[in-house]
Amino acid sequence: MILPKPPSFDLDGKRALVTGGTRGIGLGASVALAHAGAHVTVAARTASDVEQVVNAMAADGYRVEGVALDITDVDAVRAFVADSAPFQVLVNSAGTGRHSDLADITPENYNAVMQVNLGAIVFLTQAVVARLQAAGLAGSIINVSSQMGHVGGPKRAIYSASKHAVEGLTKSLAIELGASNIRVNTICPTFIETELTAKNLSDPDFRSWVLSKIKLGRLGRVEDIMGPIVFLASDAAALITGTALLVDGGWTAE
Repeated sequence: MILPKPPSFDLDGKRALVTGGTRGIGLGASVALAHAGAHVTVAARTASDVEQVVNAMAADGYRVEGVALDITDVDAVRAFVADSAPFQVLVNSAGTGRHSDLADITPENYNAVMQVNLGAIVFLTQAVVARLQAAGLAGSIINVSSQMGHVGGPKRAIYSASKHAVEGLTKSLAIELGASNIRVNTICPTFIETELTAKNLSDPDFRSWVLSKIKLGRLGRVEDIMGPIVFLASDAAALITGTALLVDGGWTAE
């Protein structure tokens, strides 16, 4: 009897690019991919933050480099990717939120959220995919979406709209890029305890509401995202594309 061979989660030899890679979920993704063997490029806007993370990861023996990059600067993004060896793994983790009631939404805040949460993903993915296709390499694109890409929430109309758009983008790109063996998926976390969420979660009423929605009864931790990131990046997910991995503690189960 010939037994099936278990798939590998090993990313040795793969090059990975993580945006927003110095904090929160992006930092977790950077460390997780490096721990699985990938050579990771950490990208973020602030050079000092990039340097700090790269030094810390290198001290732990990880293969890592960094780049200070404004992902909303399309020309800079294209130039960086063109000058780099192809990235077989791309984690679009950088994101922003400007939450308010409908009456307080401004064109400035709308444009800022859409530019980072959607536009930057489109044009960075475009550049990375072009390099992969030119080299004839397979790839995995992981878009960090949100449970708010599947439901809504108070004061989150624009944020939720941007994440719903990422879900649609992901499905469309999965269809388009399947023939090139480039997989495109989303990870959709619930509220993760990070610097970005700390202010909102410090409100007792808001925190109580959040916990009432999470069926496992706790907030997410960055570590909860690390395994799913490696899974989607690896050959263990070789037949998974165009889908959303909800890491939401059961929020969207009802």
